[in-house]
Amino acid sequence: MKKWKIRLSGTGGQGVIKAAVILAEGALIDGSNATQSQVYGPESRGGSTRAEVNISDKQILFPKVESPNMLLCMSVEAYEKYLKDLIPGGILILDGDLGLNDDLSQYKVYRVPITVLAREKVGNELAANVVALGVLNGIAKTVSDDAMIESLQRNFKAKIFDLNVKAYQIGLNAVKEM
Repeated sequence: MKKWKIRLSGTGGQGVIKAAVILAEGALIDGSNATQSQVYGPESRGGSTRAEVNISDKQILFPKVESPNMLLCMSVEAYEKYLKDLIPGGILILDGDLGLNDDLSQYKVYRVPITVLAREKVGNELAANVVALGVLNGIAKTVSDDAMIESLQRNFKAKIFDLNVKAYQIGLNAVKEM
């Protein structure tokens, strides 16, 4: 049985909600069941934000993610706020050196400089959310790459579609190089 309970977290403006929408749609394209929900602070840009995605081959009865088995943290605030919810043995994806001095031995930890990759290899820090999707999918294969590309195409205008495919590929490649 396939069942993913994923929380993507960061600050407003990093695109974690858009990434969750793309991921959930990719799961639906693949024929899985999926739900997506989001929470963000009143400040919107710069405030705390999280988005959640359930992916399963069975019916999903509750759309929220209370105890994720995968957690992406794109900011210190998100890391400090949501780490406590990740199940032991869960996958923890950290942007760069977040939590570097903490004992994270109960998790499968992946440190990837997501924002730096977006800035330096894609040429646009705003693509960090799609780089993160590549990292996430490179680690766990939550959806097929074809479904992810189709979802990217559905969610971005044609003039920035190629840039986002590049960002996704950079995320996938970052995992292969680990």
